[in-house]
Amino acid sequence: MQKKGDRYGAHRVLEPLGVLPQPAKRLDNDMSEIYDNEILCDVMTLNVDSASFKTILDHAGGKDEEIKKIMFGIVAERGKHQNPWTGSGGMFIGRVARIGEALRGKIDLQVGDRIASLVSLSLTPLRIDEILAIRQKNDQVDIRGQAILFESAVWAKMPTDLDEKLALAVLDVAGAPAQVARLVKPGDTALIIGANGKSGLLCCYEARQRAGSTGKVIASVRRENAVAIVKDSGFADEVIVAAADDALGMLAAVERANRGRLVDVVINCVSRENCEMGSILPCRDGGVVYFFSMATSFTKAALGAEGIGKDITMIIGNGYAHGHAELALDLLRESEYLRRVYTERYVR
Repeated sequence: MQKKGDRYGAHRVLEPLGVLPQPAKRLDNDMSEIYDNEILCDVMTLNVDSASFKTILDHAGGKDEEIKKIMFGIVAERGKHQNPWTGSGGMFIGRVARIGEALRGKIDLQVGDRIASLVSLSLTPLRIDEILAIRQKNDQVDIRGQAILFESAVWAKMPTDLDEKLALAVLDVAGAPAQVARLVKPGDTALIIGANGKSGLLCCYEARQRAGSTGKVIASVRRENAVAIVKDSGFADEVIVAAADDALGMLAAVERANRGRLVDVVINCVSRENCEMGSILPCRDGGVVYFFSMATSFTKAALGAEGIGKDITMIIGNGYAHGHAELALDLLRESEYLRRVYTERYVR
């Protein structure tokens, strides 16, 4: 008989007791025995979230050996890969090794299935035995190790019609286009900040579909050399060059592109600090700002909006939405441009 586990994984929390795995400081990552409601996976690839990987790169001076030391150190200290500077994690690709007896026959998984975790590494018990390769431009790290998924975890079987690393890159940000699908309505003007990034280009595509012929999509990029990739996509009506951490500069650029008007919906996809007001200022009263970035400060956003008398709805970037994995993968199936660009970035 296997030990009975808590649905949300509280049985793996070592410190402090009484909290759930994500805010916990340390998890039990002993994989020798699993609880009755756990899924044990052999892990092949970690897709570290963009904000997290950037800080690791900065602290490692861009050196692979230093990156390895930092990642081994995080897991040794915490029992999970939770970045100490951002608090975020990422996700993994793995193969199902064991399924707890309480879950057998109740979930659509078999031992040997290849899956992508759709819950953060910041709450996932993880053991890294060896780091095999680091792909800095993709935020991906190939490893030999194991991880535990809890009963409440979300996962997706790897598609057979798309390259595995391509699918992983898109699944990592699947929550962003899914939220765009909910928020952008026909006739809306939507601003996508960080439009050339992993989540940004997907959001541009989805916003274009949802806004329709009567709506407008404004795509913001930080540097001039990123303009072409967004403009060539055909997903945006206007492409502007503006830094999200320069709030007044962003506001001026949006007003120039939108005939002095503010926008209905703002989607912030940038992995950079101090971009809260650059997202809030261009949004009209009664509009919506969606912060997908893990670098977002709730305090800065809430008090900043209050300070300028801006009455808007602000949404924290929950990476999960019903059907988000299939929606994101379908974007690659629908758009040859997205598939080509993402293949060039994350596969080749």
